[in-house]
Amino acid sequence: MADLPKTMKAIAIREPGGPEVLELAEIETPVPGHGEILIWVEAAGINRPDTFQRMGLYPPPPGAPETPGLEVAGEVAAAGPGVTRWKTGDKVCALVGGGGYAEYCLAHEAHALPVPKGLSMTEAAALPETFFTVWTNVFERGALKAGETLLVHGGTSGIGTTAIQLGLNFGATVIATAGSAEKCQAIEKLGAHAVNYREQDFVEEVKTLTEGRGADVILDMVGGDYIERNIKAAATDGRIVSIAFLNGSTAKVNFMPVMLKRLTLTGSTLRPRSIEEKAALAKALETKVWPLLETGRIKPLIDKVFPLARASDAHALMEKSSHIGKIVLTL
Repeated sequence: MADLPKTMKAIAIREPGGPEVLELAEIETPVPGHGEILIWVEAAGINRPDTFQRMGLYPPPPGAPETPGLEVAGEVAAAGPGVTRWKTGDKVCALVGGGGYAEYCLAHEAHALPVPKGLSMTEAAALPETFFTVWTNVFERGALKAGETLLVHGGTSGIGTTAIQLGLNFGATVIATAGSAEKCQAIEKLGAHAVNYREQDFVEEVKTLTEGRGADVILDMVGGDYIERNIKAAATDGRIVSIAFLNGSTAKVNFMPVMLKRLTLTGSTLRPRSIEEKAALAKALETKVWPLLETGRIKPLIDKVFPLARASDAHALMEKSSHIGKIVLTL
C-alpha cells in the first residue's frame, strides 16, 4: 500500500442543487479496512440515486463516503486485512455504498465480481447497481418465472434495459413502457413489446398483449398515478414491485382489486442493505447471470461516456431522460 498516493481526484458536491454543484476536488485516498479492497477506478456508472444525493434528498448511509457513485470497475490497488478472494491487479467491478466518482474507491470484497470476459471496463461499470437491483426485485421479490409476463416501466433506463434482457433470458414475455418512438424502437430491438405511454394507455395495451390476463410481475420506478394503474394492469396473483417514485410516492388507491386479484405489493431499496444481503446477491449474480454476460447473450447498453471532470454534464443528461441505457464516467 506504500505506493498509493496520499490524495486523489474525486467529485465533490459543493452544496445541494443542480448538476453545476458537482466539482472536481482533491481528497484523501481511502485505506481499505478489514474485508475491504481498494479499487483503482477506470469507470463509474451514473444512477438516479446519485442525482437525488446531489440535490440533498438521499444522504449516504452512516459510514459511507460523501462522494457520490454506487458502482465502479477497475483494478484492485490494495487489499485490507482478512481479504481472501482478491489480490492486487485483479480486474473487478463492484457495488459500493458511495465514493465511485473518484480515482480510488473502497468496496467490500464480497460485493466485487470479476469483470466478465469480453466486456470493457466501461461496460463492467454499468453492471453492479442495475443488475443487483433487477435481480433482487424482479427475481427474488417479484419471483418472475418462465412463461410469465413482466411489465417494465422506464424501459430504456439502465434498470429497464437490464430487466428486459434478464426477463427474456429467463423465459418471460416482456412488455416495457417508454415516451418516444425512438425509445420504443430500442425496446423492440431488445426483443420486448413496447408501449408508448404518451400515445397509448399501458393498462389497455397490457390487457391486449396478454389476452386479458394482465402482467404477472410489474417493475415500477414511476409511482404517482401508476400505482393504481399497475393494480389494474396486474394479473391474478400478480406481484407489483416499486423501486423508485419519479412521480411521487403517495397515491389514493382502491384496495378492493388487490384483494380480489390476490396481488402482492412490495418494493425495496438496495443501498442501506447489510453486507451479508449484498454478498448473497453478488453470489447469485455470479452463478446465474455472469455466464450470460460472458457468452454475450446479454450486454449492458451504454448511451454516453463522460470523463470524470464532466460529471455535471453526465447528471444533466440523466435528468433530461433522453438516454437509452447507461451513462458512465471514465477516468
